[in-house]
Amino acid sequence: MKIGMDFSEHNGHLPWDRLAAAGLDFALLRLGWGKGHLDTLFFENVNEAWARHIPLGLYYYSYALTPLEAREEAAFAFYIIQDSGLGNKIPLGLWLDMEDADGWKQKHGVQSPEEITGLTKVWLEEIKDTPYPRGIYASFDWLTRLIDLPSLGNPPTWCAQWARKCDIPRAKIWQFTDRLTLAGIEADGDILF
Repeated sequence: MKIGMDFSEHNGHLPWDRLAAAGLDFALLRLGWGKGHLDTLFFENVNEAWARHIPLGLYYYSYALTPLEAREEAAFAFYIIQDSGLGNKIPLGLWLDMEDADGWKQKHGVQSPEEITGLTKVWLEEIKDTPYPRGIYASFDWLTRLIDLPSLGNPPTWCAQWARKCDIPRAKIWQFTDRLTLAGIEADGDILF
C-alpha cells in the first residue's frame, strides 16, 4: 500500500525534503481550476517533488457549467502539460476534480446527474488521446449519485470517502482523510491501489 497526499497553493510552500524523508510515496498536485487559472505553486511543487523522485499525478478543479467551458478547461490543462514537457513525467496521470465544494455548480443550477455526467464526459473526451492516465476525482456521493460511471466507460476513479474502506470497487486512488499529518504538514491523505 502506498500513501500519498494531495496539495495545492492552499497548503503553502511545502517542506519537500521533510516529506520525502518521512516516506511520502506519491503526490497529487493541483494544476489549476476553472477557466485558465494555474495554481500559483504548481511549478514549484512539481519541481520540488521531481527533485526528490516522488511520483506525481495532477488534478484540475472544474468550474465548468457548459460543455464549451468543460472543453476549454481540459484544453488548458492539456496545454500546460504539453508545453512544460510534463506528459511523460506524471505516472499517476491527470484527474478531473469534479465536485462542488464551494457550491458554484449548485448556485448556477447545474445539479442533475445528466448535467454532471455530461460535463465529465466532455472533459474526459477532450483529453482522451493523451499518453498519460486520466480519470475522475469526486466524493463517493458524487461517484455513486451524480456521475454515471458506466455511461462513461467506467474510467479510473479517485474516490474521496473518509471512512474505514473505499466502497468504489474499481477505485485507483482513495482519499481516506483530510487530516493526514506527515512531516508536520496536515493535508488530504491518499492510498494508491
